[in-house]
Amino acid sequence: MSAGVPLRLVVPDSAAMERLGARLAAELLAGDLVLLNGELGAGKTTLTRGLGVGLRVRGAVTSPTFVLARTHPSESGIPLVHVDAYRLPSAVELDDLDIDWERSITVVEWGAGKVDGVADSWLSIDIVRPIGGDPEAEDEPRTVTITGAGPRWSSLPAVWSEPLD
Repeated sequence: MSAGVPLRLVVPDSAAMERLGARLAAELLAGDLVLLNGELGAGKTTLTRGLGVGLRVRGAVTSPTFVLARTHPSESGIPLVHVDAYRLPSAVELDDLDIDWERSITVVEWGAGKVDGVADSWLSIDIVRPIGGDPEAEDEPRTVTITGAGPRWSSLPAVWSEPLD
């Protein structure tokens, strides 16, 4: 699987993280897969909330930790499927969730190494909090690295690198 050149951004606060999600949403299509990686409190669900805003989903986007996967219908007819793969050991269990990969935009938190055989292209988004930062603080800057994998993401949209404030 070939990977494109990564894009690195410093996201100053949670509001900017949501704006980044909305900006990313503008380029997503049915069948797209987004992997979100980062420790607890990094901002994965905050970014997904922004995706939900950009995709105009109905209802609040919240962490799917206890349900594993939550589907959010959207005004466009393309649902946002939000998955927490933390407790899933492999792609087999992820595939067993019976997600309509082709007709949805799917976001998988903790998805690194769990999409082999599920998709041939995806965006991998790594979110890093500052070392020694406050794990409860949503408004500390985060470093976000976006890497495209596969033919769909051989290059990333230039608009994603524009300032978020």
